[in-house]
Amino acid sequence: MRGALRFLTALLAALLAAPLAADELRPAVVELAERESGQFVLEYRLPVAASRSESVPLARPVVPETCRETAEPVRRAEPLALIGRVELACEAPLAGQKFGLDALTGNADAIARFLPLDRPAQSFRLTAAAPTAAILAEPDRAQVLADYFVIGAEHILFGWDHLLFVVALVLLVRDARRIAWAATAFTLGHSATLVATTLGHAGLPSRPVEALIALSIVFLAVEVAIVLRDPERRSLTRRLPWLVALGFGLVHGFGFAGALAEIGLPPGESVPALFAFNIGVEAGQLVIVGALLGLLAILARAAPRAEPGAMRLAAYAIGTIGSFWLIERVVG
Repeated sequence: MRGALRFLTALLAALLAAPLAADELRPAVVELAERESGQFVLEYRLPVAASRSESVPLARPVVPETCRETAEPVRRAEPLALIGRVELACEAPLAGQKFGLDALTGNADAIARFLPLDRPAQSFRLTAAAPTAAILAEPDRAQVLADYFVIGAEHILFGWDHLLFVVALVLLVRDARRIAWAATAFTLGHSATLVATTLGHAGLPSRPVEALIALSIVFLAVEVAIVLRDPERRSLTRRLPWLVALGFGLVHGFGFAGALAEIGLPPGESVPALFAFNIGVEAGQLVIVGALLGLLAILARAAPRAEPGAMRLAAYAIGTIGSFWLIERVVG
């Protein structure tokens, strides 16, 4: 019982801190592209969270050892990001040479792409432990699939707004079978808009999408609070959880697509990368659902009297966070 309560307390503490994080899981991107034979341009985009901390200086690009700069590097600041460009002359071949960043802090990661003129593109995932990548003699599709799978899973596990929606849905529905149907509907919804938007067949401006995502969280938190006050009430989401999950899933799909657009897809591997990203999102979602159902079962057995209070606290915490994001995204 104590272990379950400690876990729940830690979860609520994380939820209360979530407004600082919101949906800011935007990996840095580093791209080394060949413009002419032997002439390359290294361009990078570093989100503020990935490029600096209070004690770590700004991350800087790492270029292959056989390359030399042919012009003064360009660096400029944009809202919440640092943009850079380095023009290079490189001796071929570059296989085995490393490029990327000199450092990544905390849990930050980055996508690195190598785009030669006459060969397939290569894609790599950089981490704090390995902030550079070695250029391969031949591209590796399995590596692309693995990297984008991890990015998709991270996006729902550490992208707080999508995470809180799934948490609120589980708290409201509770029944494993009905949650399975609702999770499937949510998957179908966000997969449809994610694929359509990424392939250029649909799209919405990011600001209203982010506001609607916050509104979906508030809606479910209110539903949870209503059901706790009146357990016999058949709210919309309790009667038709799959329909609500499908509708909001369409909206969340636009959010996933916005994040993926900032990361980009590797040329020539866009469909496999998109597939892997989506499967990663689903894997992360299943982890959340399974963990919460297990925790709720433990709580119901070990501390049944504490369960209603814990559920109410969670609903109010989620609703407060969702309201903060909604106001911030509409007004700010």
